[in-house]
Amino acid sequence: MKLQHYLAIAWLMLLCALPLQATADALTVPHEVTEADIKPNLPQPYIVKEGDTLWDIANYFFKNPQKWLKIWERNLYITNPDLIYPGNEIWFSVKQKKNGGLTKVHPQPQVINKPVEKLEKPIDASKLLTALARQDFIQPDAVEGVGYILDSKDDRINFGANDHLYLKMNQSANDGDLFDVFRTGDPIKDPDSGKVVGVLVKHLGQIEIRSEEGGVHRGVVLQTFEEISRGDRLKPAKQIDTKITPSYPSGDVLGKVLYIRNNATEAGQNQVIGISRGIGDGLKAGTALSIHRAGRMVKDRVSGKNTRLPEEKIGELLVLVAQSKASLALVVESTASINIGDAVRNKARR
Repeated sequence: MKLQHYLAIAWLMLLCALPLQATADALTVPHEVTEADIKPNLPQPYIVKEGDTLWDIANYFFKNPQKWLKIWERNLYITNPDLIYPGNEIWFSVKQKKNGGLTKVHPQPQVINKPVEKLEKPIDASKLLTALARQDFIQPDAVEGVGYILDSKDDRINFGANDHLYLKMNQSANDGDLFDVFRTGDPIKDPDSGKVVGVLVKHLGQIEIRSEEGGVHRGVVLQTFEEISRGDRLKPAKQIDTKITPSYPSGDVLGKVLYIRNNATEAGQNQVIGISRGIGDGLKAGTALSIHRAGRMVKDRVSGKNTRLPEEKIGELLVLVAQSKASLALVVESTASINIGDAVRNKARR
């Protein structure tokens, strides 16, 4: 059924439902309308919705909808109600009296030109969270931690989840504080300077402080990834962001792969690597970068000269932990083996 039919039916039903005097009043509503008749602070335009009646529109604009019904009846400047569709915009202006104060806008299709946006592939958050929970990348001066495992209640050699342990702390700790238990791993060096820019550490588990007595803290192991032993170090538990989303550096970043976990010669997807750029270069957890292999040197058979081929993108990574001059990253995609010395940048060279 067309909109004007709904409006006519709504008008008849309204008149039938009114008491006799009210009906007479409705039929004698004066033509003129003033600002006082309009609801104050009214957002305009009114957007026509599916199923709207004349009463709905009148009730939106006017304190007395019956008055506007009569105005529209006497001022059908909208000569073809068939052209009113859901989505149309209707405004009211007292100044346009010859049109009953109404204007109607027909939405027109618009063409908007925008650059093509590449939709990023979804990230497997479980791999990121696992990588962050089980390892960290710390400054060289933090390898001693803030405490260590002293012993256990039952004098065992190795400890696991739910075991009660004794701890020695180098700083104050309160009941309920959480600490990661860790062992130092490989130092990551800048191949150009030879300086250690960070140390990879392996998380063995997490422990919660329960009490303290005579300078010795009691704690309970909440979870373990590997067996914990006497002498293993403690550091404040890392707060892992479970909603890491990719971010992109605002400026150009150019670095290289410094390290492949376990001193491997090659890395691939879902493996951990170290890179030579860090917080000072605008990197943080979640920074997305690409990995590139330098082009081979080949001999041009026509000119006889040696020519280097363009570099090729071979993978993508997300930063897990950033330190001042280097970062730990997870390879989230690779199309070829990744080696120490491969370039890391924030966008492909074209």
